[in-house]
Amino acid sequence: MSSAPRAASIGIDVGTSNTVVAVASADGRVSTIRFAHGGDSLSVFASTLCFWQERMAQPPRVEGGPWAIEHFLEERIGLRFIQSFKTFAASRAFQSTMIFGQRFQFEDLLVTFLQTLARHIPGGLDLSAARLVVGRPVQFAGSSPDDALAMQRYRDAFASLGGGHARYVYEPVGAAFSFARDLEGDAVVLVADFGGGTSDFSVMRFSRAGGSLTAEPLGHAGVGVAGDTFDSRIVDRVISPRLGKGGSYRSFGKVLPMPLHYHASLSRWNELALMKGSADFRELRKLARVALDPAPLDDFIGLIEDDLGFPLYRAVSAAKVALSVQDAVAFRFAERALDIRSTITRADFETWIDDDLARIMASVDQALVSAGIAPGDVDKVVLTGGTSFVPAVRRLFAERFGEGKLTSADHFESIAQGLALIGLTEDADHWAVAA
Repeated sequence: MSSAPRAASIGIDVGTSNTVVAVASADGRVSTIRFAHGGDSLSVFASTLCFWQERMAQPPRVEGGPWAIEHFLEERIGLRFIQSFKTFAASRAFQSTMIFGQRFQFEDLLVTFLQTLARHIPGGLDLSAARLVVGRPVQFAGSSPDDALAMQRYRDAFASLGGGHARYVYEPVGAAFSFARDLEGDAVVLVADFGGGTSDFSVMRFSRAGGSLTAEPLGHAGVGVAGDTFDSRIVDRVISPRLGKGGSYRSFGKVLPMPLHYHASLSRWNELALMKGSADFRELRKLARVALDPAPLDDFIGLIEDDLGFPLYRAVSAAKVALSVQDAVAFRFAERALDIRSTITRADFETWIDDDLARIMASVDQALVSAGIAPGDVDKVVLTGGTSFVPAVRRLFAERFGEGKLTSADHFESIAQGLALIGLTEDADHWAVAA
């Protein structure tokens, strides 16, 4: 594990799935903080939390990142495992969740997560000592995201840790700065950053003169469609029917279709992680008692009770990754009493995500319009994030801009490193997003 060196600037990319911290020294050198876990050196800290209570009436213990995953996989009972909590940032509907008798608002979850991250860095992570640049999506995830609310929650969380001076910069702008270090001449660059919860696009003009690099932002756009959305299509088509979607129940002598919102929560990792103990969970139990075929709903209830959301997420995500290199994958999820099997073809998967791809490309077009340029004016397209490896995604960008213009950035570290570099610039405030 690397310690946090004396930094002139710190960049933090708080992702839906993974979080990365980079530090830059005054001479322009930038590095990513690494974490030693299980004999591995990790550049990412999984955006997860695991709470457990060793004794009643005592405050719960908590771990984050790979340590949270490790504890969950070892214990599996008497705990709360939370993933993808960033997706709640812009949701007015999410006010708080109860964890072992304590109420946690979004700010509390973010603070707790950052504290667990800092705990695994020798010497900690002093957010008050240096220029601090935090990434944010162009548009937050959710059906009706409230960006102002999300940013207030972010500011409150970081302020409570001494980071009230933080600047907030669009995540793809950070990736663009990281990429621009290797530019030898002028270029108009489109950065497409595919995260877990959002896909964000920034158009930048970089110019190099006299050995110095200048940058000009031209346009930005974003959409709440990304890797988790693609996962949800697999869940909806493969998992949900096995767990009662499409079933019926009896009420007052009538046979009625099963409400859809329970299985909608199944396909959203952030909501599934908080479903245990919720009113929806209590209602689901009641429905299972009057369902015409209760067995699938009983399996659904067991999945929630046993906190199997994370292993399900890993199985679905692994299938999606496999479809990037295979025409078909034999999916299997076998945990406790559950055993779900299906063959998923790439052709079917691409059909399931067709509307999502259309929304992504509409957002790209919006970024170009806001920049006042046409696709032919773009010199380089930088694709970053795991979803950029989905063949259907890359194919759309190749068709729009030409295969020769496409390049890839490190899909984990580039954003955080670019944010740290922005912190070194004399005009760092120029890149910050106002409230």
